[in-house]
Amino acid sequence: MSAAATLVNHLRKRLSKPSGYQLFDIQLKQRIALSPTLTRFVFNGKDVPLMRTLAPDQRVKLFFPSASGAPPQLPKHGDWQAARRGLSPEQTPAMRTYTIRDLRPDTGELDIDFVLHGETGPASRWAVHATPGDCLQIVAPNAAYRDDPGGYEWLPPQGVRNVLLIGDETALPAIAGILQQLAGQPDAPQVQAFIEVPEESDCLPLICGLNTKVHWMPRASLSQPHGAGMIMAARELASLPPTPEQIRSAIALDVLDLDTQRPWELASAKQSEFYAWVAGESSAVMAIRSFFINDLGLDRKGLTLMGYWKRGRSLE
Repeated sequence: MSAAATLVNHLRKRLSKPSGYQLFDIQLKQRIALSPTLTRFVFNGKDVPLMRTLAPDQRVKLFFPSASGAPPQLPKHGDWQAARRGLSPEQTPAMRTYTIRDLRPDTGELDIDFVLHGETGPASRWAVHATPGDCLQIVAPNAAYRDDPGGYEWLPPQGVRNVLLIGDETALPAIAGILQQLAGQPDAPQVQAFIEVPEESDCLPLICGLNTKVHWMPRASLSQPHGAGMIMAARELASLPPTPEQIRSAIALDVLDLDTQRPWELASAKQSEFYAWVAGESSAVMAIRSFFINDLGLDRKGLTLMGYWKRGRSLE
């Protein structure tokens, strides 16, 4: 077989193999106001049963109408990324990252919770005005792909007995899913959850196990800026494992440009009694990261620290 024929066969095999993530069409079925800040968008469509989710913090990419107002119409078969790059700025659909709150393939429904913060960008603008029947596109895990496609970070190590969850309203959908998953485990660990939200009315009822304590931190009640509640939880309120004084040291942490980068440090311990999952505004996550690692000397192999967003910046 010639080199050219070998290459063609290789490309054919690659193209015939299902990809881990796939572009799907969805349409809005219903919007449900959960609080003044959070709204649940229920999507449906014939593509929804073709998706899957592997963890309660499963990330997906949503595509919104372009600056011209045209709904996203990227090609579902082929290289959608190249197709998007080839569009003019006015025709390029905006892309943002969200968490799957619930996926019901049997009924063809998908829930994604949105934080409403006015018409400050293409996604929030769509969320303010969206009505049933509006169409979007989504890149989500492909049910036909049988390996692990990734796109989630909730990976508690074996033997974990104490879990710490800290996040703001952008992490609330993932935290709610994590708590719900833990509530269904017969031998669930002790869980502390600290959730910073804008208002008292944003403190939602959550499905929790008996070993779980949820602490709501409304910024309006605390009279604190965004992220202060998360930092307070880490520094003053959370029960953390003791660390011997001799192992505490000023570790040289990576310096990140938060205007272009997000902190994203993932736990790697295969077995640990303590596991922390922290997500939210990047500056707050960086402060918590420094406190946990530099000041307390916590084992970073048991820490997952993620900057979901940065105040004043819009990252896809």
